[in-house]
Amino acid sequence: MQQIRSALRGKAVLLMGKNTMMRKAIKEHSEKNKQLEAILPHVVGNVGFLFTDQDLNVVRQAVLAIKVPAVARSGSISPIDVILPAGPTGLDPGQTSFMQALNIATKINKGQVEVVSDVSLVKKGDKVGPSEATLLQKLNIKPFTYGLIPIAVYEDGFVYTPDTLDISDEDILSKFLSGVQKLAALSLGSGIPSLPALPHYFANAFRSLLAISVATDITFERSKEIKELLENPEALAALQSSAVEAAPAAAAATQTSAAPAAKEAEPAKKEEEEEEDDAGFGGLFD
Repeated sequence: MQQIRSALRGKAVLLMGKNTMMRKAIKEHSEKNKQLEAILPHVVGNVGFLFTDQDLNVVRQAVLAIKVPAVARSGSISPIDVILPAGPTGLDPGQTSFMQALNIATKINKGQVEVVSDVSLVKKGDKVGPSEATLLQKLNIKPFTYGLIPIAVYEDGFVYTPDTLDISDEDILSKFLSGVQKLAALSLGSGIPSLPALPHYFANAFRSLLAISVATDITFERSKEIKELLENPEALAALQSSAVEAAPAAAAATQTSAAPAAKEAEPAKKEEEEEEDDAGFGGLFD
């Protein structure tokens, strides 16, 4: 606790107390702020509060980084599998009978007891027996670690699990963009206008206007370049040939940098081409 308080100095304040007193204080303050009642269900067991106005994820990592080794006490629940490694133990030969009582195969080597092979003393979730605890203390083995574990986060009236802090800004942006794409697709499919679908409406409208302009004598600024290319076959052929020449160069560069991933990239390329076809002349419109 002293190490944790020292590491959090200037970042957070750690408060431990009796659950009855903490619940009483929260209930009194909840009369003015009803949102505090969400904390009450979590005041169970050996818990405390960590108050901070800093980055919650940074504070949590600082708390989790501080752990101290501890001996295995009789009757405690083992959080891990405790394995007694093979090799010399440093015990005198008089401890052989004690090791045999625990069904541990040993031998005498250079005046000390040596364990023949690895032995599983305590399994995860089982209680530590008195014999196992005594043996670990004799061998000066501290298999357990103790420290603070965040169990809940309270912020602006909401209580959530600490795992939520692992979500990065990139994850949130990715989820948001995915939602916008689905909303735009739903809007286009149902015919109900929405803000995410507006760029697609404008692009489709421009494509229709461009098709009318190409098929008739009506010309506007954005369609002039397209009509000039269609009326000048040589310029159109030169543009097509330059595009064809650029494609092999790009393909060669792609094969040189990531040849093994070429087959995997083909479906993505097809999807991009389909999206470009759907957008029509959206690039010119922008």
